[in-house]
Amino acid sequence: MTREPLQTGSTIDGFRIGEKIHTGGMATLWRVTRPDIEAPIVMKVPTLLDGEDATVIVGFEMEMMILPRLSGVHVPKFYAVGDFARQPYVVMEYIRGESVYALIDRAPLPPEEVVSLGAKVATALVDLHRQNVLHLDIKPSNVMLRESGEAALIDFGLSRHLLLPDLLEEEFRVPMGTGPYIAPEQIMKNRGDPRSDIYSLGVLLYYLATNVRPFGIPQAQSSLKNRLWRDPVPPRRLNPAIPAPLQEVILRCLEVDPDKRYATPAQLAFDLANMSQVVLTDRAHRLERNSFFDACKRWFAALGAEGGPQQPRTAQSNLAPIIMVAVDLSEDMEDLSDELRTNVKRVLATMPGVRIACVNVLKLSRITINYTLDESGRNIHVQRLVELKEWGRPLGLSQERITFHVIEHMDPAVALIDYARLNHVDQVLIGARTTSTLRRLLGSTASQVVAEAPCTVTVVRVPLNSGTVEVAADSEAARADSP
Repeated sequence: MTREPLQTGSTIDGFRIGEKIHTGGMATLWRVTRPDIEAPIVMKVPTLLDGEDATVIVGFEMEMMILPRLSGVHVPKFYAVGDFARQPYVVMEYIRGESVYALIDRAPLPPEEVVSLGAKVATALVDLHRQNVLHLDIKPSNVMLRESGEAALIDFGLSRHLLLPDLLEEEFRVPMGTGPYIAPEQIMKNRGDPRSDIYSLGVLLYYLATNVRPFGIPQAQSSLKNRLWRDPVPPRRLNPAIPAPLQEVILRCLEVDPDKRYATPAQLAFDLANMSQVVLTDRAHRLERNSFFDACKRWFAALGAEGGPQQPRTAQSNLAPIIMVAVDLSEDMEDLSDELRTNVKRVLATMPGVRIACVNVLKLSRITINYTLDESGRNIHVQRLVELKEWGRPLGLSQERITFHVIEHMDPAVALIDYARLNHVDQVLIGARTTSTLRRLLGSTASQVVAEAPCTVTVVRVPLNSGTVEVAADSEAARADSP
């Protein structure tokens, strides 16, 4: 395939080529302009050497397939692609900001910075997975931090779209990934598990927290497989400043068995945003890696375990959703509160991997002084939290599956909506108070949550003259009826 080499000043498909800003082993980046596009943009062109490396070509094909289907702040905005028959390229947004790769020189970073960065990348993965794409190559150079603060993921050459053919899996029978960051199941040629991205993010967090890669830089297939039977040295052994909850999170991400990791990046982001509520297991206090005897058992178990391509886990987020329950603890709401708990039990019966977040809003006054103590001298916030935990006790859930949050805010509906959005909640359960003329005129918290929440909302209502409960389970139907 013969082509004229790109150079500054040339034009292709209306794009004028500017300066070359990056040359890598797989592709080159050029600044480009086009009269109808005001935003700064770049053109990514694959590096096609003599003989045309097949993995480069197929990987670039995957990026040309995937990037046009993505949207949102966590990926670069797509503009155009060029055909392989003439000149393959992808034109995309030039992201203003800093690569996480630039932070490596400062490692080990302060724990709070590692937590903040991890939450941003996990949030980006939530958005990516909801668009049916697994990145499968999370590493410092593939994460950009926008000037506005969000993490944006780049380079989708090794990615997989769960609703599209996986050309890499179909055409190659070798592990695809970057040695230090690749997940164990990817080594075993399984490119269909969303939790592989959680593993790679765990490697990234480990590296930034300790300035050590948990499995070094593997130089051969045999060393690549070491992670199948050897645990990494616990991060706190390398950096005692790392708090126990952060080690718990990192080592959970790095579990060899995907079932022992976080089920979704949303659950990981949730823990990173609520570090004080992370449940500590033996992972948090570990200072030694697994024993030689344990490593031998894993080594024998891994023999012959390679099974090739597997069916992708497209419904993983449905198996382990985050359910927010908005609990009204007012004295006159006891019946509705009980029925709300009954509905939570029904959810638990159908979705055993669900994570419950119990939320109560402590409403602040807009015009009067907000006192922190009640008439008995007890802290109101703490007392409300105690009551909320008491409400959740009959559910019988372990600490890993239920959390409690009292939010102080002047507008309960806004507080609940913001919580659902920031914590990637999949569904909201909320009780609706008995209707009245005033409530019909002014609207209600439940109706506003139904109208504006970024997820499904289930409304539980106790009719005035009945012991039965009405449930509006479909958010779209409920919104049609809301004020």
